[in-house]
Amino acid sequence: MIKFFLMVNKQGQTRLSKYYEHVEINKRTLLETEVIKSCLSRSNEQCSFIEYKDFKLIYRQYAALFIVVGVNDTENEMAIYEFIHDFVEVLDEYFSRVVSPSRAASPTCFQAGDQSSGCLY
Repeated sequence: MIKFFLMVNKQGQTRLSKYYEHVEINKRTLLETEVIKSCLSRSNEQCSFIEYKDFKLIYRQYAALFIVVGVNDTENEMAIYEFIHDFVEVLDEYFSRVVSPSRAASPTCFQAGDQSSGCLY
């Protein structure tokens, strides 16, 4: 079961967060900080699956954007890894091109043609 979904830039700033279980706001900030630090500190040669506290982190990097999904111990890591890729493909198809935050005019914008279609803050 998915516990949370995060989109984070290389600077460690959360651009989108969605929780599927109740987590208090002050605990969310601490959790996101620790999770982001765990993922950003890993090299490209290391596995994209991390055991963290009582759940697993599965992440993928697309340019300057990291997508991190927290799941329980019984979830299939490869299925979530592919889910992340499918999610990015849908964004790319819907918005024509997914622009990384380092190249976008505003944080994590999805652009279609010359006009901004939407931004995640």
